[in-house]
Amino acid sequence: MAQAHPPAPAKLIVGLLAGREAWLEAGRAALVERFGPADIESEVMAFDFTDYYRREMGEGLLRQFLAFERLIAPDDLAAIKLATNAMEADLASRFADVARPVNLDPGYVTTAKLVLASAKDFSHRIYLSHGIYAEMTLRVVRGRWESAPWTFPDYASGRYDVFLTAARERLKAQSR
Repeated sequence: MAQAHPPAPAKLIVGLLAGREAWLEAGRAALVERFGPADIESEVMAFDFTDYYRREMGEGLLRQFLAFERLIAPDDLAAIKLATNAMEADLASRFADVARPVNLDPGYVTTAKLVLASAKDFSHRIYLSHGIYAEMTLRVVRGRWESAPWTFPDYASGRYDVFLTAARERLKAQSR
């Protein structure tokens, strides 16, 4: 019989979406205040894969990712998603130009995969707690990120692979 043991620590990442650089900055500041220093930041890039967010966030969205210095236990993901939802609500109360000025999507990187949190259930998502689900979005196969049939097109495109690989490599260095 296999014995249960605690999982290895994971690298917390958060994807930010916002319509203005100032809103991205406010999101970054809120995340750092709550989760501590970021040790990896992606470039700020255009988010042009879908118009799904147009109604609540506007047009011309910007995307950025942060990875945090402090490692997490994978089972902290539900609480982290609830915290980022609260941050979004706070930012929405401060920036009234659009209904949702900042979207904060947390997840974690391990040496084998990228897992994202969601408040939406779907056939491939596993319930965690408090209305939060987890999704294995990408996996590492022979050192490369590989998508699943349900992976969002932006993640499947490879556009974020440089950031995700840097987060994975930093996790490996931190775990030594």
